[in-house]
Amino acid sequence: MAASYASIHNSQTSPYGSGDPYYNESTGYVTPQHPPVKKTSNWIKFGVPAAIVIVVGVVVGAVLGTRAANKNASESAASGSAAATSAIGAKNDLGIFPTGTNSLYMVPLYPATTNTAAFTTPTFVSTNNPNYAWPQDPFQPSNPSPTQVRSDRPRLVAPSYKWAVLPQIIASDPYMSSWNNTIFGNASAYNALPPVAYYLDGSSGILDVARQVKQRVKAFSYVYRMTNDTKWVDRTWTELQNAAGNLTGGWGPDNSTRWNPTHFLDTAELTAAYGIAYDWLYDQWTSDQKASIIWTMMEYGLNNGVIAFSNNDPLAYGWWANNTEGNWNCVCNNGLTMGALAILGDDTSGVAQQLLGMTVPSALQSCAFAPSSDGTWSETSDYWYFGTTGHAEMSASLLSATGSSYNLLDVNPGYKLTSLFHMYAFGPGSLFNYGDTGPNKYTATANGLLFYGNYYNQPTYQLYQRDQADAADPWSMFWYDPTVTGAFWDGLALDHFFNNATDQWGSMRSSWTDENALFVAIKAGTLQGHQTHNDLDCGDFVMDALGTRWFGELGDGDYLSYGYFQSDAQDSPRWLYYRKRTEGQNTVLIGGENQNVLAAPTIQYDSSGTTQGPSTVFNVPSGSNAYFITDMSSAYFNVTSLSRGIRLLNSRKQVLLQDEINAQASVMWRAHTNATVTIGNNGLTATLTMDTRTLQVDLLNAPSGVQFTTTDATRLSTDPPTPSGSPDQPNPGVTVLVINLSAGQYTLEVLMTPQWPGVSSTSYVSPSSVPLSQWSLTSHP
Repeated sequence: MAASYASIHNSQTSPYGSGDPYYNESTGYVTPQHPPVKKTSNWIKFGVPAAIVIVVGVVVGAVLGTRAANKNASESAASGSAAATSAIGAKNDLGIFPTGTNSLYMVPLYPATTNTAAFTTPTFVSTNNPNYAWPQDPFQPSNPSPTQVRSDRPRLVAPSYKWAVLPQIIASDPYMSSWNNTIFGNASAYNALPPVAYYLDGSSGILDVARQVKQRVKAFSYVYRMTNDTKWVDRTWTELQNAAGNLTGGWGPDNSTRWNPTHFLDTAELTAAYGIAYDWLYDQWTSDQKASIIWTMMEYGLNNGVIAFSNNDPLAYGWWANNTEGNWNCVCNNGLTMGALAILGDDTSGVAQQLLGMTVPSALQSCAFAPSSDGTWSETSDYWYFGTTGHAEMSASLLSATGSSYNLLDVNPGYKLTSLFHMYAFGPGSLFNYGDTGPNKYTATANGLLFYGNYYNQPTYQLYQRDQADAADPWSMFWYDPTVTGAFWDGLALDHFFNNATDQWGSMRSSWTDENALFVAIKAGTLQGHQTHNDLDCGDFVMDALGTRWFGELGDGDYLSYGYFQSDAQDSPRWLYYRKRTEGQNTVLIGGENQNVLAAPTIQYDSSGTTQGPSTVFNVPSGSNAYFITDMSSAYFNVTSLSRGIRLLNSRKQVLLQDEINAQASVMWRAHTNATVTIGNNGLTATLTMDTRTLQVDLLNAPSGVQFTTTDATRLSTDPPTPSGSPDQPNPGVTVLVINLSAGQYTLEVLMTPQWPGVSSTSYVSPSSVPLSQWSLTSHP
């Protein structure tokens, strides 16, 4: 059965989202839609134009040596060079693992094969073969300093010794060859377009256009260095002149605020773009061009960075002070750092050196602690992209330019785990997209996994990310270790639980490689401390099976709505909007009221520890299961107690969701779906259908008179109104499955049974009733 995470196409009137520069307005449709064919990805895939020839050995200064020093020597020494070469050769003969992608999130599709020899344990093999391995960096300062840089160019991310061997590694690695082709195709596509137009998106900035400039500069600079064709230098110069306001028509205000420093993300990304262009094309710029780039970067970028760090600039205060641990600190410090490193030594003003004394300590204090101790990014899963991209770019630039990351990668152990947060947040076709998760990405990718996989010696991270649609990026060409072999899923646990009190969530599945697999994710966590990107959603869950999402999220509200980001206090206007209110989540509503923002839920969980083997065809063993329980009584105002548990049953073929409630106000169980819902069996069974797929939902041991009903995904008649001029967004095609009860004490047991092809009705189970306090790995069939 082919998976189908398809639904409607939502056309955008603005090419830059709707409101906040991060924002790409959610449709309210919980099953991810197929994007239009010509917009399948921001990373357009073309073949290499026939006129473009890669020049081997363009860059001089290669030093052949051993693999990067941060690899575990005892592991890499296990295989001889000949065996390593053979292993890499076998990997390359197999080629790219996925056969395609599916859904809005471009999740890879894997072939069904039991050929376990093809997919082996994740490993970095040890070899000095220059066709397969990076040489060691000859720049090894004994006492690194942020203001002491390597003598050769480039400094940022990709030093010359890597450029020297890159063509032969591309020729030997199918992934890098594919990415290279894509980057060349993207550069050709961008080249055919006019320079990026200035577009101020309401009061929220120019971040989209800033990131498009950066995206183009990276592609143009990369292709020049691979071809020596100076037309790419000229095209980069045109883009830089445009964003400096030097072309006909100008570009933003004709003063020092041209790059919109009041929304400093914009300034930072443009500064990074100019830093990359200056550094990667350094030998091609004339003295006048270098002076022009430095002046522009100073006037609109770096000088504003100095102002932002001063105590006299309250508009920029939030991203660097008060321990603001999130993507803003990472993105802003990174942009200033890349720009400063690029011109250090050529800058006679001392500003670059001054800024490096500010950005590194600031990032160490805040950006470095953005992931929780368990790796979760508290701003939600999409803001993880922006934060980790900034963190990885800054760390990589400092490492390549100065020989150290100055503890940015080590001060918080959560960074070693944050790749797992990203991996486990994805189901077979969709993301656990709770909270605000709808921004435009552009240069923000998940390729930090390649960088982190290399630095932390985690081949699984690299193997996972190399299969993703956003992997084809210039950074990947230098962060990927071509000696990596194996399959990311081999030995990877099906379940993972994240227990930091701020986030608290669990991810459970039946396979990593089956597009039709069962997937359940559920969260508890606090309702404050997420930089106002969360919902009031303790107990919220999503559920996938049969290649579709059955219960899911509505996504963002309108970022320009009044008070949307005002605060996370109980009386914040944010909580007036349906998609942010408790009723807009897949959880329990008490008395028609929002949850208590001071919630402090607790959790319990367990798993059989099942791991997938090397085959993409995985048969779940008998007894394999997992569960997650949260006591979320503190999230409600009118309850004595309220706990929710969810577990996998019957070798991960079915799901049981159980709520134990003692409430002094009305109770409403709610779950959002795009399916067509038919109620039967005296209201005790809901049959959900999508195309030819079916999910049966049964209310077991129901309290007297209780039954399923349905309603629209709209605000309750008793809700307070939204602010004037800021209506809710419509949620077309969404039905809410509901159970209504009066105040009282109840146990609700909801059994979800996907109708798997080839599975007889007698193979499904109807579990006995077990109190949550007695749940264990053996308490249910």
